[in-house]
Amino acid sequence: MTFVQLIECRTSRLDEMNRLIDDWVRQTKGKRTATHAVVGRDRSDASHVVEVVEFPSYEEAVRNSNLPETDRIFRDMVALCDEVPTFTDLDVVRDERLAEETVRRFFAALATPGELPPLNDLLDEDIHSRDPVNPQDTIGLDSVRAEFRMWRRAFDFAFSVEDVLCQDERACARWTWNATHRGDFLGIGSTGRRVTMTGMTLFRFADNGKIAELWWQHDQLGLMQQLGALDELEQ
Repeated sequence: MTFVQLIECRTSRLDEMNRLIDDWVRQTKGKRTATHAVVGRDRSDASHVVEVVEFPSYEEAVRNSNLPETDRIFRDMVALCDEVPTFTDLDVVRDERLAEETVRRFFAALATPGELPPLNDLLDEDIHSRDPVNPQDTIGLDSVRAEFRMWRRAFDFAFSVEDVLCQDERACARWTWNATHRGDFLGIGSTGRRVTMTGMTLFRFADNGKIAELWWQHDQLGLMQQLGALDELEQ
């Protein structure tokens, strides 16, 4: 179970504390078990500082605390505080990764049978989509929907989302696309062939939480080969 530790203190020497944390990161490289750390300062009380540190489990947090480097840094940190820091130990019982959920909903919506959903709950009105199939960026919700409809007219397909990695306002998904060729695609008439394509999509989210930009990378050459478009060239 994921474990989170909240460390609260009061200090007027936040810059020195940040340098201390940087020192700890360098000294414990390859040994520390913390996976994520955030330091925040209270907007209504600049001396009130909170650090949130995430670990894979409580046991890993204990291992991290037992590192000699952690003990030294803690003593130095206490010296920078106006009072003794307080610690709150939390077992994470709910962890909603909202960006990842949006990414997975997006891929599911693209493959929805029947009419393409409006997508206005997922995509920003001024979305930019960059797909190597198109010579220019596709801009705007209506144009992006038209691009997706082109793919849907040509193929019956589904996505298997293998990985989603999120950081700040961006996310990256690695996926496998399995499809049946049903209609015209880049001048190639329906072949009825089963095709597979792998790729990755980079997402940028707007302040409203919707997808504002898309960068597509996929094995277009492999797809064309599966459709028989390269047969004459290979002979």
